[in-house]
Amino acid sequence: MLEHVLHIVGLTVLAGACIPLGGLLASFERIRPGWLDQEFRHFLIALGGGILLGAVAVVLIPEGQASMGDSLWAIPTIILGGFVFFVIERILGLKRRESPQLMGVMLDFIPEATALGGLAVVSPETAALMAVLIALQNLPEGFNAYREIVCLPGYTSRKTLIFMSCLVVTGPLAGLLGYFFLTGRPFALGAIMLFASGGILYLIFQDIAPQSRLDKHWGPPLGAVVGFCLALFSHDLVGQV
Repeated sequence: MLEHVLHIVGLTVLAGACIPLGGLLASFERIRPGWLDQEFRHFLIALGGGILLGAVAVVLIPEGQASMGDSLWAIPTIILGGFVFFVIERILGLKRRESPQLMGVMLDFIPEATALGGLAVVSPETAALMAVLIALQNLPEGFNAYREIVCLPGYTSRKTLIFMSCLVVTGPLAGLLGYFFLTGRPFALGAIMLFASGGILYLIFQDIAPQSRLDKHWGPPLGAVVGFCLALFSHDLVGQV
């Protein structure tokens, strides 16, 4: 049991550490000239969206459906996830705290880390793959979330990085929650993965994809393709181990 706990904590901490790492990269002096900085930022937004889409397509939905025994309940669960994320976003928007990249970090990191904890015993390979995908998506999301947060009133660069570092703790907490409460409950585990998939799909098409678009530039669309391929490559790589 202790071995499993340490394994889950290690995976989720390493995956979550990419949030402040992305923020740290974003804290360096902006790229010059200005058009290249803008192109690079939009590329990273699209890269994160592509990785999220890849995680949904190659891991969350296939594994979630399998865990639920290919039940038709999978479809309403995905729809429910999208609707709940919509409600949360509207609530945050009404309070004038709408930060889609930051919300994307937390709303996909927490359920994915929870699912990782539940999978750590029954499917260690899938758990490792999820940790890789979470880390890959957290890096560009952390980069973009830093740019959002540091522009808010009262947030300096140092305060923003400290805040982002505190978010890492949510990963192990969610992972251990999944380990203790979802191990041996495949239907519930699958439901969480599908619920997260619906929310992620909503965020991609509502916030991330529109932000990534840049007129007369080819970098952002290629970023989405690269992100999806990174997720697919990680899946294939783990499958061959």
